[in-house]
Amino acid sequence: MMLSPGEILVQGERIVEAGSKVTRPPGAEFMDLGDRTLLPGLIDAHVHLFLHPGAEDMQTIEESVPERTILAILAARDDLMAGFTAERDMGTEGAGSADTAVRNAINQGRIPGPRLRISGNAVDILGGHEDANRFNPAQHVLSNATRANNAAELVSVIREQFKEGADFIKIYETGHDSLASGRFSTPYQYNEAELKAAAEEAARVGRHVAVHATGEPGTLYAARAGVASIDHAFQLSDETMRLMREKHIFAVPTFTISEYFADHASTPEQEKYERLLLDFHAEQFRRQLAAGVPIAAGSDVGPFPHGTQAREFVLMVKYGMGPLAALQAGTVNGAKLLGWEGQIGALKPGYLADVIAVPGNPLEDVGVLQKVAFVMKGGIIFRAVESK
Repeated sequence: MMLSPGEILVQGERIVEAGSKVTRPPGAEFMDLGDRTLLPGLIDAHVHLFLHPGAEDMQTIEESVPERTILAILAARDDLMAGFTAERDMGTEGAGSADTAVRNAINQGRIPGPRLRISGNAVDILGGHEDANRFNPAQHVLSNATRANNAAELVSVIREQFKEGADFIKIYETGHDSLASGRFSTPYQYNEAELKAAAEEAARVGRHVAVHATGEPGTLYAARAGVASIDHAFQLSDETMRLMREKHIFAVPTFTISEYFADHASTPEQEKYERLLLDFHAEQFRRQLAAGVPIAAGSDVGPFPHGTQAREFVLMVKYGMGPLAALQAGTVNGAKLLGWEGQIGALKPGYLADVIAVPGNPLEDVGVLQKVAFVMKGGIIFRAVESK
């Protein structure tokens, strides 16, 4: 998981040896990173490369897809430089399959960025979570997601998403949320049969579905349908948690976005509501940990600045997770969720050489993950330690 003191021998794009001491072949380049701790590259399982701080609805209307693609390229670079060497892009928010081009350019070495799993546009119902509901309907403002109203339409949309290059499917399953007198509620958007049809269509070609799902009964429908992850997961029933544990369905908490919304609320009333929601989520998160629900780290970065999402590790620890478990959520668990198990997420021989260095010991202060000083991805150095 981490080395301090430690050495890593890299050949090409892979790790050959890792330990307190490794073989030093004649002519090998040696790099001394001082007393920093070596870690596998971090993995953020919930990002939005095509979003930046500001009103989401307005930026998707005012900014063209080419402009948003340029901003996504810059966002990918910022995330990589912060130590995130792999990410899952959870929807372009109205930019269609533009993330296919970003992923491919990164894979071809044309631009710097994390390894990406992409979903293209997310999928939603008419009047659903991302359907521009606050605008005048007569203006016919486009949804930030692709519309599918039943199982047949879901299958059709999923096939189109895969044709356009998606690695997985992102579905909005709940929203909008409400918390009143300590009671959380959120309407579901697809029933269990519809979600199952979506999951089966994705599985037909060896892929999966991830859902935005904050509460019951939508979270239960998603778990029964066999999705890969339930993102946000504010509220999970005992039965949902049991199924997630048995099927190894990941919860992705995304605390950082909730904290950001509370810190940047437009009114005192809105701030109070956002903080109550965050407190409720934290309480439920502790229940999920006690129930053994698998957790993968994901921040929902985009509405807050790219490159700052290591805050998620700090908040997971603040709300009850041990530092080692938090690190595992953002490395080995993320690798499994993204389909790169055995390739990234650990410093082991044969793994891809995705390596970062941080000052101090993250098991003593997980906040050092916000101070990444060195980044290597696939044996290529993207951020070198600055000389003093």
